[in-house]
Amino acid sequence: NSRTKFIKLVENEIKLAKSGEPAKIVLKLNSLQDEELIRLLYQASNEGVVIRLLVRGICCLVPGIKNQSENITVISIIDRFLEHSRIYLFGNDGDEKLFIGSADWMKRNLSHRIEVVAPILDPENFKIVKAILELQLRDNVKSRIIDAKQKNEYVKNDKAPLQSQLAAYA
Repeated sequence: NSRTKFIKLVENEIKLAKSGEPAKIVLKLNSLQDEELIRLLYQASNEGVVIRLLVRGICCLVPGIKNQSENITVISIIDRFLEHSRIYLFGNDGDEKLFIGSADWMKRNLSHRIEVVAPILDPENFKIVKAILELQLRDNVKSRIIDAKQKNEYVKNDKAPLQSQLAAYA
């Protein structure tokens, strides 16, 4: 039932955005290929949901397209350690919902396999997992911006260098 749950979570963010409430989705995946969920993310973007994706490998979603995905940013981090963590964060009107699991957003994972997705309910563990996700989203050494032109250039900014894997594992 992972697909059904993810659809409901994204639809909730769309509903919030339509009613003028802040809405956000942050996903860390290895691959994003499922057409149904990609279409739903495009719809969410068009309704004003702010979507940040960290996709290490295959990403079939095209970010930054006017009237399609202008509220979606995608980065990819390839570094020394091969990471397989999947983290799913939904704004949920300020009562954030955070999950970890094994499922990439691929048809094979959501329709043809048994995958495990679990909510993070313990407040301390919630803080830790969210902090790791936020740390990776701030990476400006190994992080590449995935864009419509497929330039995949490294993130550049004036902030002090932050290599998220070194910071997380130090």
